[in-house]
Amino acid sequence: MKTITCTIPDSLYAALQTRMDADGETSDHIIATALSKCLGAPLHTLFQVSTSAALVEGIHQGAVRVSRLLRYGDFGLGTFADLDGEMVVLDGVCYQISSTGTVAPVEGERLIPYAVVTRFGASFRKEHQAAENFSGLLEICDRLRGSDNVFFAFRANGTFHAVKTRVMKPVSEGTTLTEAASAQAEFCFEGLSGTLVGLWSPAFAGSFSVPGYHFHFLSEDRQHGGHVLECRASKLDIEGCPITEMHVSLPETEQFLRADLSRDPIKDLLTAERSKSS
Repeated sequence: MKTITCTIPDSLYAALQTRMDADGETSDHIIATALSKCLGAPLHTLFQVSTSAALVEGIHQGAVRVSRLLRYGDFGLGTFADLDGEMVVLDGVCYQISSTGTVAPVEGERLIPYAVVTRFGASFRKEHQAAENFSGLLEICDRLRGSDNVFFAFRANGTFHAVKTRVMKPVSEGTTLTEAASAQAEFCFEGLSGTLVGLWSPAFAGSFSVPGYHFHFLSEDRQHGGHVLECRASKLDIEGCPITEMHVSLPETEQFLRADLSRDPIKDLLTAERSKSS
């Protein structure tokens, strides 16, 4: 974050004070938003549909249309109604990776229960990075992160010697995330060029987001992908950015409004992140 000092007309200062009083926002936020629009430089803001706690408790009915999601971000991940596959949003296109392994773009009218997107713009970059395994990739990302208390988006491009993914299969209403994860499909790919789409969330965000790292993979030919369980690559170009603002769109469905979401979801989330065989 940078600090600037400037002189503005009295009329603009008065308008700024009026907006601050009306919206309860800080001058930093209002000025940053105005500069973003004027300069065509997107702010790093997360837009999230629903919460991870709702998914854990089996609340996975469609709530927001894909077309609305893409108005707020061109990069991210999520899932579909009834946990029908994995979502990757890359370069402004939303893809569904199904449990059969097929990949297809998703039409704008499709309803989704959970997703997190942002407008990706790299603030840092490391080229030709070697990752012997998934843990090695996370160690590289850890070195690039400047804080444990804000969100980060990561994009890693390259050719992967190996990628292991999982894809959720569609389930019936009310099926918990742990139950759904026990029947997930798993895939192993070798020698594929592609992109890892990842988000890192602070530990304090566990009630509404997946804490730590969450990566989905999409191959360059848009034929393969899934939630990443393991990977190995020798030359990855990794870039990312910190994200300090978040907007959450909560569902208005009866299931969500009546659900008990008071239970800590972190244990179930971490169980669902792992492979069946681990």
